[in-house]
Amino acid sequence: MGKRILVTGGAGFLGSHLCERLLNEGNEVVCLDNYFTGQKKNIVHLLSNPYFELIRHDVTTPFFIEVDEIYNLACPASPIHYQYNPIKTIKTSVMGAINMLGLAKRIRAKILQASTSEVYGDPQIHPQVESYWGHVNPIGIRACYDEGKRCAETLFINYHQQNNVRIKIIRIFNTYGPRMHPNDGRVVSNFIMQALHNEDITIYGDGSQSRSFCYVDDLLDGMIRLMNSREDFIGPVNIGNPNEFTIKELAEKVIELTGSKSKLIYQPLPSDDPQQRQPNISLAKKELGWEPKIQLKEGLIKTIEYFKSIE
Repeated sequence: MGKRILVTGGAGFLGSHLCERLLNEGNEVVCLDNYFTGQKKNIVHLLSNPYFELIRHDVTTPFFIEVDEIYNLACPASPIHYQYNPIKTIKTSVMGAINMLGLAKRIRAKILQASTSEVYGDPQIHPQVESYWGHVNPIGIRACYDEGKRCAETLFINYHQQNNVRIKIIRIFNTYGPRMHPNDGRVVSNFIMQALHNEDITIYGDGSQSRSFCYVDDLLDGMIRLMNSREDFIGPVNIGNPNEFTIKELAEKVIELTGSKSKLIYQPLPSDDPQQRQPNISLAKKELGWEPKIQLKEGLIKTIEYFKSIE
């Protein structure tokens, strides 16, 4: 028998892929989304499945349902979207966590929090391990997201310790793949869209800052493994691809794979933009038997094909 599973933010980039994967594994899935950044077109192909249910709802207000598991993914995750309404962003992280944890407590469901590598801020250790407390500017332009997610982790731990709620915390590093929003301002979607239109590719700073890019299928595998891991392993656990690339290397790879005539241009670096971002995944390997399988070139080819299809 499959499980009944609630996915908040289920019409978003990651959420829609997760809904699809959980349905394919034989579960009933309830997708909750207010469509601030999620899109109905991401899950329209699932609507004919009798085991899939779509509900328009904002997690900042309470929600009542009977399920076995909750994946709490609801929150705008790209700087353009989370800085558009910073108060709403932090409310989504904090009040959304309180409402979903309250639900999990009442119905005795297991709940997973989609946290982020942004809890490490602009890190002073490299690569980042889960025991690192981070280096975050609490009043900076990114704080509504970084501190919102840090507070959500605190709430999850407190509900676990005080109320015995069964929790899992995943820290997601840069993830890319089909169904990314073409205008979300993230580096992979930006570069691909600019390359496909033969526009200049915009690099902020000198392009030497590094990122690690995890393909969506690998990320979902880690997320589901964490949810199904032993009861007393709650995380947080880093899930991301430890192979590190500079932003300039990524731009050059996208130009090569698209056959674009784009040129690189340089703009000033935004404030509080991390210089390095690379996960240490030793804990994920040990506890979940997880490591990414899809490397950057293969994942970019699949992502470029998706962006071509929506042009």
